[in-house]
Amino acid sequence: MPSFRFLNLFASSRLRSLFIGLGVGSGTILLLIAVGAPFLSRKMKVRKLKRMRQTFFNQNHGLLLQRLISQNADISERMILTLPVLEKATNNFDRTREVGGGGHGIVYKGILNLEVVAIKKSRIIVDREINDFINEVAILSQINHRNVVKLIGCCLETEVPLLVYEFISNGSLDQHLHVDEPISLSWKDRMRIAVEVARALTYLHSAATVPVFHRDIKACNILLDNQLTAKISDFGASRYVPINQTEVTTAVQGTIGHLDPEYYYTGHLTDKSDVFSFGVLVIELLTRKRTTYRTDQGDSLVLHFASLLRKGQLVGILDPQVLTEGGGEVMEVALLAGMCTRMTGQDRPTMREVEMGMENWRVSKKLASHDTASSSLVSQMAEHRMIATGDMEESSIQYSMEK
Repeated sequence: MPSFRFLNLFASSRLRSLFIGLGVGSGTILLLIAVGAPFLSRKMKVRKLKRMRQTFFNQNHGLLLQRLISQNADISERMILTLPVLEKATNNFDRTREVGGGGHGIVYKGILNLEVVAIKKSRIIVDREINDFINEVAILSQINHRNVVKLIGCCLETEVPLLVYEFISNGSLDQHLHVDEPISLSWKDRMRIAVEVARALTYLHSAATVPVFHRDIKACNILLDNQLTAKISDFGASRYVPINQTEVTTAVQGTIGHLDPEYYYTGHLTDKSDVFSFGVLVIELLTRKRTTYRTDQGDSLVLHFASLLRKGQLVGILDPQVLTEGGGEVMEVALLAGMCTRMTGQDRPTMREVEMGMENWRVSKKLASHDTASSSLVSQMAEHRMIATGDMEESSIQYSMEK
């Protein structure tokens, strides 16, 4: 009997020890799970985000972009940026960092490598030609012109690629021109800005590695730095054109009021499409009226300007400040705007001719020039004077188009 009791006590003790051991072990395991679960969850989340970023990178043809820019090691190293880098630069795209936006997306102000940058993030996802986008980025990464906003890099690790530009702190031409005060930008500043835009467009059309047509030249896409130096921005609608071509057929894109009517009807984008938009910009500088302007008869700004130019009655639409400060240059600039906004592209001057003519005005304060290109422009202006009074058919066509 004593032996039996001893065995029972021993068995009970072993059982209690086993239960205690199991309890302690289970508690330890539960404690480890409780402590480790958040860590494992974060790790799995990081892995998932990393896989997603890689998926978007491949979807956005990141490898193609790497190949396109790999010939220039400096460009290749700085152009392709990771999403965490841009999230850090913008405090995770904090709303307080938003500095602008529009139909194409939101612009954030960020700090990247101790440099202030503008990061453009698309607001909506649209069907897009990724190959064209990648080629455009590869081209713009090599453009270096003082009147074109510099593209610093891009991020392909999101569903829609992010673009990073130099940050221009002084707003847009639209903000400086259309103020609720009698006096706006001076005539001198307006003409200098017009010349700088013409220089940039001439560069994009004729001097860039591959010609680039901007397709959306307007006052809000012309940024100004602290010295009011003009810089063309927003290449979201721009297209590159193979060197051996003079046009490209594409879906119509741009801003109504600035859009070349010939391109609108045919879908044929040429360098003269940018010339038309530039002419509209000059009209805006002359009149200080937005392109949404309509007469009582419903005529647009461009149509009304052309009508008054033919009749010799521009005083009725010109900005009073322009009349006071512009002097004899005003009519010549108005004639240039009329030439640039002709209905047919082949009747418009090239941006190089426009630039040469405007540069000549700045230097000599008159149209007379010994430069061949400028002389050609002067001849075209003389022709414009002769046909201006009888060019009703063109206006009728344009009026019908607008209706």
